[in-house]
Amino acid sequence: MKIPVKNIRETNCACDALILPFVEGASEFYKKFGSAFQKQIRKAFSKEFHGKRNELLLMPTTEGVKPERILLIGLGKKNEVSAESIRQAGGKAAVHLRDKGMKKIAVSTSLISFLNLSPLNFIEGALLSLYKYERYRKEKDNKKIDNITILSKTSKRLSDELKWTEAITSSVYFARDLINTPSNDMTPAHLAKAALSLRNKRLSVKVLERKDAERLGMNVYLSVTKGSHEPPKFIVLQYKGAKSKPLALIGKSITFDSGGISLKPSDGMEKMKYDMAGGAAVLGVLKAASELKLPVNLVGILPATENLPGGSATKPGDIARSITGKTVEIINTDAEGRLILADAIGYAIKHFGPKAIIDIATLTGACSVALGNEAIAMMGNDRKLIDNIKKSAERTCERVWEMPLFDEYKEYLKSDIADIKNTGGKNGSLVTAAYFLYEFAGKTPWVHLDIAGTAWVEKDKPYIPKGASAIGVRLIMDVIKNLK
Repeated sequence: MKIPVKNIRETNCACDALILPFVEGASEFYKKFGSAFQKQIRKAFSKEFHGKRNELLLMPTTEGVKPERILLIGLGKKNEVSAESIRQAGGKAAVHLRDKGMKKIAVSTSLISFLNLSPLNFIEGALLSLYKYERYRKEKDNKKIDNITILSKTSKRLSDELKWTEAITSSVYFARDLINTPSNDMTPAHLAKAALSLRNKRLSVKVLERKDAERLGMNVYLSVTKGSHEPPKFIVLQYKGAKSKPLALIGKSITFDSGGISLKPSDGMEKMKYDMAGGAAVLGVLKAASELKLPVNLVGILPATENLPGGSATKPGDIARSITGKTVEIINTDAEGRLILADAIGYAIKHFGPKAIIDIATLTGACSVALGNEAIAMMGNDRKLIDNIKKSAERTCERVWEMPLFDEYKEYLKSDIADIKNTGGKNGSLVTAAYFLYEFAGKTPWVHLDIAGTAWVEKDKPYIPKGASAIGVRLIMDVIKNLK
C-alpha cells in the first residue's frame, strides 16, 4: 500500500473518499470547504451524525471539490480525545471504506494536529484494521485499499513517524500470519524457517536441535517435547545494533498445546495453535527493530515444540533437571509453558548475560479469568522495567496490569522430592506461574507478560480483526524505543 504525504487542500485531493474527523458538536471546523458543503455538514450533524466516538457517515460531495465522497468519523468529546480514540477511528474508517469498495482514500489531519495529537495514530489504526488472513480460502475477498494519502505539511518528524508506523504494522501482520496458521503448517520447524527468513547483516539466527539441548542440559524444556513426533527447535536470534548488554526477549512457542498427558478439554482446543503467540511477537519485534536499524542490542529466544500425549510423553510426577541445575517435579503437563520458558531464561542468562529479560507468553487460563480479554498480566522483579512497560502500555493501549509476587507464593511451589514443582494448584495460579519463572530469573532484571487473555480476539475490534492480535509487538517496540 502507498501512503504519500501531500501538502494540499482537502478540496483539491482527487480520491474515492476523503476522511474528515470530527469531535462532538463541532460541525463548523471545516469552513474552508465552502458554504454549500458546510450547509451539508450542519444538516448531517442535526440528524445523522453527532461526532460521537467511532460514529461514521459516508456522504456524496458538493460541486467544486475533487474528492468523490466524504466520510465523517467521530472522535468523541473534545476533552476526551486520545491517541487511542484516533487509532480506533482510523481502523473503523478504513474498514468501512474498504468494504464499500474504495481504493484510493485520503485523510485530513488538520483537526488531529489542532488537538496536538499525531495523525500517524490514525494511519496506524487504519493499517492494523485492514489485515486479512486468507491463505486457505479458494475465493479471496478482492476488496482492498491501495492508497491512503495523508494531507499534511511534510516534515522530518512526520516522515520518521510514518517509517516507524509502517515497520510496526508490517511486523504485526507478520506475527498475525504466524499465529493464525494452523499447527499442521506451523510446526517448530516452520517457526524456525520463519525466524531464519529474517536474517541480515545485523540479525543472526541459530537453531538448536534436540541433541544440542540435551548437551546443554535443558531437560525441563525437553520434557515438554517428548510426546510429539515433530522435532523441537530452540531458536535464538541476535540483533546487534549497539555494543551494550542485550535486552533478552523470550517468547513461549508451543506450536500446538493439547495439554500433554494432562489433556485439555476438546472444546476450543482448535485455538491452541495460538500458544506460540509469544514467540511470534518476539519475531515481530526483531523484524521491526532490524528494519528500522535501531541502536540497541537484542536477543530473541523461542523454545519451540508441540505439547502432545503419547507413549513417550512426560507423565505427571516425572522430574526433570534444568540448564541451571534446578530440578522440577512436573505435577501437571498442561503447565508446560513455564517449563520451556525456565530453560530459555536460564540459557539467556548463561550465554548472554542480558541487562534485562522480558518474557511474553500465553501462560495461564487464570489470566483470562482475572483480567478477561482486556489486559496483559504483568509481574517482575525490577521496578524501573515494570514502570517503563506501564508507560509504553499507556502509549500503545496494549494494556498491562501489575500483579504481585509475594514471597509467600514460594511455599505454593515447594516439592517433597525436587527443588520446585511446576504448579501450586488452582489457588493463585496466575501469580504462582510467574513466581516459578522468577525462581529461574534470579537477580537478573526480569518482567513476565501473560498474554493468555489478549493474544486472540473472538470478534472484530476497531483495529484488531477477529483472530490473532499479535499483542506485544507494539508494546515491546515502544519499550525499546524509550530505553534509557
